[in-house]
Amino acid sequence: MAEKATIARPYAQAAFDYARGHSSLADWSVLLEAGAQVAADERVARLLGSPHVTAAQLTDLFLDAAGASDQPRRNFVATLAANGRLGLLPEIAEQFARLRAEVENRVDVELVSALPVAAEQEKRLVEALRRRLGREVVLTTRIDASLIGGAVVRAGDLVIDGSLRGRLERLTSAVTA
Repeated sequence: MAEKATIARPYAQAAFDYARGHSSLADWSVLLEAGAQVAADERVARLLGSPHVTAAQLTDLFLDAAGASDQPRRNFVATLAANGRLGLLPEIAEQFARLRAEVENRVDVELVSALPVAAEQEKRLVEALRRRLGREVVLTTRIDASLIGGAVVRAGDLVIDGSLRGRLERLTSAVTA
């Protein structure tokens, strides 16, 4: 949802600017990722909208889950809670991760394949993407049998669909057009 991303942007940028200035990008990533997981839990989502739960209680819940005890991260979560923005933590974490990857000159790449991929093939793919994108590549893989065959590679806005399902969809579009 574009609106959530727009609202989350200044929070992600503020967290990133602070973390970068204090050489604590990894610590802030842990906080934001843990907070995103907590916020995504449907039981917590009900609490976020409850008038019976205070901002201080929500702050403690999120900080306990993340294990964050330093004052700057406590203040950040407290600010989100006070402004009713804890539900945006998944978007904030995602935007923070993108900013961090940019400054660290790395890109997260997802390889989705119909069958398991051999380690040697993964290695060749990582090397080819590193040359093409000019960045360090962090590869995650998962299996999706619905692809029928082949694979899909996602690196930011770049999507390479070499799946059999993708080919069939393109063929269907060409025939029906």
